[in-house]
Amino acid sequence: MQVNPILKAGLAGAVVLMLGSCDGEFAGSGGFAARYAVAREALETGDYKRAKRNYAQLMSDAGPLRPRLQLEYAHSELRDGNYAEAAKLAGGLAEGQTGTARSAALAVQGTAQHELGLQLLGKGESVAGKQMLIAAKAALAEVLKNDPHLDPLGSMAGRKAGIEARLSRL
Repeated sequence: MQVNPILKAGLAGAVVLMLGSCDGEFAGSGGFAARYAVAREALETGDYKRAKRNYAQLMSDAGPLRPRLQLEYAHSELRDGNYAEAAKLAGGLAEGQTGTARSAALAVQGTAQHELGLQLLGKGESVAGKQMLIAAKAALAEVLKNDPHLDPLGSMAGRKAGIEARLSRL
């Protein structure tokens, strides 16, 4: 998978910031917190199948944290190389969000669309690949415009620049 390690850290940081900003309504819920810790640990250690399974189980108990868990689930799909699914999940989530939550979803969506676009181009599907790169560029541009703090090391900006360079050659 070509997902930049710096971007991974940025996306994970954005999710942690968002989860940390909740009012703590689940802080005392040892069962939920413990199950979340298992899912998050699986995501961070590369056990994406386990992460997805655990996030899926948490959804019904998540209450107001559901969108955040959906984002982490989409991030698990991204890291697992399931770019089409990650883009679909994150895109659907972005549609219903505003502010930083929307930007975090768009970061996952844009990254997944970029990787999917590269795959399509590699298969010779130039029209579909170009469309996916254009969509990725738009998603990342919105993130960088509205929430530049989600890209403290510039990896999303670098990804967007790479997309622009690739599009100029198509």
